[in-house]
Amino acid sequence: MGTIHVDVERSVDAPAETVYGYIADMREHHPRFLPSAFSEFAVESGGVGAGTVMRFKVTAGGRTRVYLMTITEPEPGRVLTETDANSSLTTTFTVTPQGGSSLVQISTRWNGASGVGGFFERAFAPRAMRGIYAESLDRLDAYVREGTTSGT
Repeated sequence: MGTIHVDVERSVDAPAETVYGYIADMREHHPRFLPSAFSEFAVESGGVGAGTVMRFKVTAGGRTRVYLMTITEPEPGRVLTETDANSSLTTTFTVTPQGGSSLVQISTRWNGASGVGGFFERAFAPRAMRGIYAESLDRLDAYVREGTTSGT
């Protein structure tokens, strides 16, 4: 058993304030740029930023898992963290200004299983999650570009 880390980052063509606002808004914006690996996304309480609780499913590698996430904002406007109520999984979104654009990093950590299952988890889960997160960041960039050009 050990901690499994998945980190993906990408430049997004919009100001950090706009990008962070879209990431933090779980009711209106965030669900619109999630890839198809995510399903049944529902806000249970709150909706924007710290204190929001949401539930969703992620399907990767033929397995589907349900998450119940609570949001905190260790650095409001820059760092948002989602923590699963039913596991050790934590995902952090960090938005760093880069002139008129932003660098967005998604970092996930969890305690991996032990034994043979843990071996396969360490071997395959990070690659699957990196692909999902890369797609999510591509979709975020496209969504933000669409929103910033239409004036929303």
